[in-house]
Amino acid sequence: MTRHILFIIDGLPGGGAENVTLTLAQGIADRGYAVTLLSLSKRLDYDIPANIDYRVDQDNDRGPLRKLTELSRRARSLDRQLERLFAEKGRPVLVISSLHKTDRIVVRSQQLADCNVWHCIHGIYSRSYLGNKKPLARWLKKNKIQQVYRGRNIITVSDAVGEDLVKVMGIVPRELITIYNPFDVAQIRQRAQEENPFAGEEYILHVGRFHRVKRQDRLLEAFAQSGIPARLVIVGQGEAAATAELQAKIAELNLQQQVVLAGFARNPLPMIKGARLFALSSDSEGLPGVLIESLICGTPIVSTACPGGVGEIMVGELAAYQADLSATSLAEKLRLGWQAPPTITAAMYAKFEINLIIDRYLKLAVE
Repeated sequence: MTRHILFIIDGLPGGGAENVTLTLAQGIADRGYAVTLLSLSKRLDYDIPANIDYRVDQDNDRGPLRKLTELSRRARSLDRQLERLFAEKGRPVLVISSLHKTDRIVVRSQQLADCNVWHCIHGIYSRSYLGNKKPLARWLKKNKIQQVYRGRNIITVSDAVGEDLVKVMGIVPRELITIYNPFDVAQIRQRAQEENPFAGEEYILHVGRFHRVKRQDRLLEAFAQSGIPARLVIVGQGEAAATAELQAKIAELNLQQQVVLAGFARNPLPMIKGARLFALSSDSEGLPGVLIESLICGTPIVSTACPGGVGEIMVGELAAYQADLSATSLAEKLRLGWQAPPTITAAMYAKFEINLIIDRYLKLAVE
């Protein structure tokens, strides 16, 4: 029987962790493994490669106590799915659980109790889960997160994410390793050749979901201050309230003629390749793949020097294009990137190459 590897994830809306999971799953399937991708939501904004067995365990409970019983109920539902899956394909040699809600369910699974499970952490938890909480709520949330990961096998997508988990979140894992996210350089370059709706224009590009941690408001302020004679194209989507906030900010800064909210794109790579500059404005990032994709496409990058993996991407000459967490500093770096961009070389993204990353994941597989 072909060796079986299982990925479990919250769902597949347009997001970085979701894109990474699909890339990794496809790369491993291309090596001849039987790969199952089990989603805990029917939300799907990506195309599923033909060599991946995609399954959904959707929660349809609408009862009054659904929130109180959600984790245990969903763990039982997951176990029913897994029992059928394992009967068909055998028990997996490796299980990768991605995103915190998924992890909270996976640790309650009876079917996975004796499996080789690794939890992949994509973000800076102290920022995303504790950042705006008052002391008591912060302590309670921190304690809950510690309980989920205590004694577990953990993969972090950057050294900074691992340091945050141990030193700030106080998590004591069974084992913790850093494996960078995988990037298929040839495939990225091929997909970047598709049609670009902004071809022939001079523009700065930002790609990211509309969420407070991404700080598109800071980017808009920086762009307004920079005085760069170009358009700012923002690719992404979010809840209606977040979108309305961005639209209000654009109006407040009188940028309606210069800023384009382009919506979600299944393939933003042609827009990345065609941009004169790519900009990131976040408060924290696990390992921002859009920066790596931009380098592969030959597009200069500017980013806030936020907690997380940005500093592991923007090394050497690229370090000069990091801003502090203010609109004024980001405006300065936008002007620098626009007027005096760095020379991009293959060495800047070599450590993220997909085959190196897949080799590291497959070393975790056990019979």
